Formats: sequence, C-alpha cells, structure tokens
Amino acid sequence: MRYEKNYSEKSFWSKLVSAARKAGVKLIYTGLLLYYTLQREATPKWAKTVIISALGYFIFPADAIPDFIPMTGYADDLYILSAALGTCSLYINKEVKKNAKEKINDFFDENVVNESVEVDSKLS
Repeated sequence: MRYEKNYSEKSFWSKLVSAARKAGVKLIYTGLLLYYTLQREATPKWAKTVIISALGYFIFPADAIPDFIPMTGYADDLYILSAALGTCSLYINKEVKKNAKEKINDFFDENVVNESVEVDSKLS
C-alpha cells in the first residue's frame, strides 16, 4: 500500500494533536522533524516523497499495529518515522530542529522535552 495519499497538512496536525500524549515525545518530535524538513525548499523531491509516505503511514488509521493498543500501538509508527528520519537526515538543519523543539512545547512540558535529545543524538 502506498501511504502518500493519506498525507495532508491538516490530517497530520490532527493526528499529532490526538496522538501526542499516547505516542510520546520521541514519536511526536520525530514527526515534527520530518514535517519541518518537508517544508524546506532545499529538501529534494525524493526525500519529500519518503517523508510524505512516512507521515501518511502515521496518519493512516489501520496500520500494522493499531494505535489503540496500549504500550505498543505506536511502535510501528515510530519505526517508520525513524527510518524516514535516518534516510532524510542530511536535510535536517538547525532551523528544522529549532522549529520542532519550539512546537513540541505545545504538546509536552519542558521536563519531558529533554527526551528529544535522544532523537537528536542519532542525527549527528
């Protein structure tokens, strides 16, 4: 199945808001990094296709592990988003990280946001 058709900016933000507390900081931050990388003009088309596919999978309501399953429901989403992040990491710059960190504060308090550092360490 191709997941690009599931992606839209509106559906991404809707899913992000509804999933934030259950999905956790790592998944939401990874999704935000991909979203802001997608917005960059410097990101090549092939990378944007990878990102749109991964975000489409995240949005898709009937994925491999249903999101409503406690503790594991978002594991497949995190795996897919992390793979896309690794594939497109060359296009994640300081501005993308800054935007993602600022936006994640809308979902979590500052004590929890430190978990984003673990994601950042894998990009370096």
